[in-house]
Amino acid sequence: MRLTQWSDYTLRVLMYCAASQGRGRPVTITEIASSHAISRSHLTKIVQELGAQGLLETTRGRGGGIRLLKSANQINLGQVVRSTETDFKMVECFDPALNQCGLSRNCKLKSVLQQATDRFLAALDAVTLEDLVPAADAQVRMPKSRKPHPVAGIPALRPAHR
Repeated sequence: MRLTQWSDYTLRVLMYCAASQGRGRPVTITEIASSHAISRSHLTKIVQELGAQGLLETTRGRGGGIRLLKSANQINLGQVVRSTETDFKMVECFDPALNQCGLSRNCKLKSVLQQATDRFLAALDAVTLEDLVPAADAQVRMPKSRKPHPVAGIPALRPAHR
């Protein structure tokens, strides 16, 4: 199973905001886009959705930006992933309307894959956003290919040499 890019970016936005909670000014979409080399317009759509879900507070204009609307320990990873992923049907036999497999009556694969999906989601349900972000006083060792970003624990990409 692989998370969609939308889910990946959603989690990055939330983690970035959680890691930035202690600073005075809000996070900006441009800042996150630059830090993760992600399209600003794509992140704007994600931030709008997170705002509509009540996870982010968004403020427009000078001095504006985004902040977590809930505490990081109240944001459950399982709930976030369920809201961003549209399909947990790992194989066609998970959907009776589409199932064309002739082995379905005697096959045990479906139950094994369903258990795996259930365990995957249960593992995410056991984690909050707070669990994913290093403590403000934690020392994070950066890979040599990246330099430290102003937000503790979030790597920033080096500019490309042209």
